[in-house]
Amino acid sequence: MHTPSASLPGGTWTLGDLTVTRFGYGAMQLAGPRVMGPPADRDGALAVLREAAGLGITHIDTADAYGPHITNRLIREALHPYPDSLHIVTKVGATRDEQGGWPPAREPDELRRAVAENLENLGLDTLDVVNLRLGDARGPVPGSLAEAFGTLVDLRRQGLIRHLGVSNATAEQVAEARSIAPIVCVQNMYNLAHRHDDDLIDELAEQGVAYVPFFPLGGFTPLQSSALTAVATRLDATPMSVALAWLLRRSPNILLIPGTSSVTHLRENVAGAGLPLSDEDLAELDEIGR
Repeated sequence: MHTPSASLPGGTWTLGDLTVTRFGYGAMQLAGPRVMGPPADRDGALAVLREAAGLGITHIDTADAYGPHITNRLIREALHPYPDSLHIVTKVGATRDEQGGWPPAREPDELRRAVAENLENLGLDTLDVVNLRLGDARGPVPGSLAEAFGTLVDLRRQGLIRHLGVSNATAEQVAEARSIAPIVCVQNMYNLAHRHDDDLIDELAEQGVAYVPFFPLGGFTPLQSSALTAVATRLDATPMSVALAWLLRRSPNILLIPGTSSVTHLRENVAGAGLPLSDEDLAELDEIGR
């Protein structure tokens, strides 16, 4: 029996004129090792995508750099033609090299090519949301985004993009983007142990802009905290469940996109994010990243 989207943890949020479930799915892990090449279990990857849609998830996060091209083609095979309720958020601004690195690709021609490849591999005429990825693999890097973001604004005027966002951005870059054109989301690294964007999250919440934490469970280095373990033990839950549930409680504009290549793990993430946390639990957890 599939869970309707209304009963997913956290309810829904609007990205511009698009309603999405606050509990979404991040597709990065569907590619092969180091996000390169095809998955070892292709049928399993397709099954995860179909299960996500079947659970009522209406927010899938991806990028054509994953694989590269692999993840978007899997999404298309598993879910196309897409239901009207399903919204795919992608990102541009980085490519892949043979060493598995993420060199920037933010020149106008590179961005136009990336948008075209996303459209082709996803099988779409218009991309619902495109995030401009800034910085590098180590994190945000200060500097103007005006030229790169302006290129995406032009592509939006042409009807190829519906809404814009930024990723791996400083607070100053978020403000600069918003001075050029409306954005519907900011996607940065954030979790219980990495709280550098606390002020930005609160500011965006007041402005109705979504904040989408990547690596909500720590990424390639899972979260480690004695306080997190203590709360999880008290609740007879996993630390990862507690971490997801805390994020949904942290602010109403936070959208979750935990990734997995396992149907079982996907279901566990959905159940975990709905874990009830008491005021005592929240106070204890709130001290972790301070």
